[in-house]
Amino acid sequence: MKHLLATRDLRRDDAIMLLDTAEDMADVSDREVKKLPVLRGITVVNLFYEDSTRTRISFEAAEKRLSADVINFAAKGSSVSKGESLKDTAQTLRAIGADAVVIRHPSSGAPQLLAERDWIDTPILNAGDGMHEHPTQALLDAFTLRHRLHGRDGARGTGLDGAHVVIVGDILHSRVARSNVWLLSTLGARVTLVGPPTLLPADTSMWPARTTYDLDEALADDPTAVMLLRIQAERMRDAFFPNTREYATFWGLSEARFHALGSEVAIMHPGPMNRGLEISSAAADSSQSTVLEQVANGVAVRMSALYHLLSGSQEGAA
Repeated sequence: MKHLLATRDLRRDDAIMLLDTAEDMADVSDREVKKLPVLRGITVVNLFYEDSTRTRISFEAAEKRLSADVINFAAKGSSVSKGESLKDTAQTLRAIGADAVVIRHPSSGAPQLLAERDWIDTPILNAGDGMHEHPTQALLDAFTLRHRLHGRDGARGTGLDGAHVVIVGDILHSRVARSNVWLLSTLGARVTLVGPPTLLPADTSMWPARTTYDLDEALADDPTAVMLLRIQAERMRDAFFPNTREYATFWGLSEARFHALGSEVAIMHPGPMNRGLEISSAAADSSQSTVLEQVANGVAVRMSALYHLLSGSQEGAA
């Protein structure tokens, strides 16, 4: 595996390998000294063209725990704001000796472009591109759900066979939903997508998922987990629903809907959460909520991805 660009073409064996290695990385995070020397001498550039808090900090923590040298690049205030192209930025990174690039970009396909052109010959990790994919978010979601299903001690080597995951909200603009649809399905889970008609893609016939507009009907179908998505207002140029009150009424995980669920149903959210809109505080702050587990697990999963993409290059350098 040279790059990690999407989950759509990730094989089950490779996905389980990444999750199993993340189990080892999570053990490192529990130690007093949270560091491994495996990427010592490796330079990783975090190339963020979009604002990010959780993903950028999570990648940076993962890189430092593997002893990599880290360069953070934000488009704001850089030469990008003066018109520099992705190609010129990539060639600059090659010139300064970057060994890997973690990229978040508002345009779908930008990481793929960087991986396929000869502007820079390093592993590329997609940290979210437009409305396309966010593979490490999907992996950390699967990692978290696997722990809920099998327990931390029994999770190694397992998939998500038999699980039913209901993903609710702004599916249309969500790269998290797209990556999860493919990865959860590859790992054996059944996926149901729920949202207003305007926030579901027009054609999902090729997706391994069922779609519905009725949240209550989906919640009655014995879900293992309910994953709420943020309304991505920054990607909307028109009104996609009449008002937030109507959205919360029909598609929000209200306190009443939450209490009607079984006590074993996991409540997931990639963050940041809009409380009172897509999720109630009763659900977000409950013991069933995995929101903070997802954040913590993100570091271990990104350590795993960096390790598998970069450990070979370090052995070659040695």
